[in-house]
Amino acid sequence: MKSIAVLLSGCGVFDGTEVHEAVLTLLALARAGVKYQCFAPNIEQMHVVNHLTGEVANDEKRNVLVESARIARGEVLNAISLDITQFDALIVPGGFGAAKNLSNFATNGSDCSISPIVETFLREFALANKPVGYMCIAPMMLPLIYPNAKGTIGTDSETGHIFNEMGGKHHSASVVDIVVDEVNKVVTTPAYMLANNIAEANEGIEKLVNKVIAMID
Repeated sequence: MKSIAVLLSGCGVFDGTEVHEAVLTLLALARAGVKYQCFAPNIEQMHVVNHLTGEVANDEKRNVLVESARIARGEVLNAISLDITQFDALIVPGGFGAAKNLSNFATNGSDCSISPIVETFLREFALANKPVGYMCIAPMMLPLIYPNAKGTIGTDSETGHIFNEMGGKHHSASVVDIVVDEVNKVVTTPAYMLANNIAEANEGIEKLVNKVIAMID
């Protein structure tokens, strides 16, 4: 049976993983008959956001691995425990956690870097030439991992320009579309960068999941 790793970045769109994107990913994988395992880095979140008010809760601290366990129903492993030989592909849902916890793109823009633990995790799949799928804002990490990475974050020209500035090749795409980088075996979709509702997000996510599965050797 094919096995896919899913990298989470916490729980909640404003400071972690976009919950709908993660759940839709896991649902699509289950429907496709694919085994999956969630992972997350054991690091502190950049900050905690009150999702009711949208305000930063300065007196709170949360751990990315612990928060990711909320989405994974406890079935999540520390990113440092990855055994690349046990997985055929990787999918990274979005949410601001990808830009705040997995990387510091939210604060550093084109001068961003990826958390060392996360970078090691992501490079394992690149070095093994295994298919990967990134959605929402998560593709902004791709130019730091893959040479001339081709991908999309949707239709925002400013963010697309930054993607190119970082060494990638951005392609505009609608919420229901995917962009495929055949050379690097990378699939991307805008998801909630553009989605107005969960049904719109699901269409692109399902396509991404199915394409990643199809690209497995």
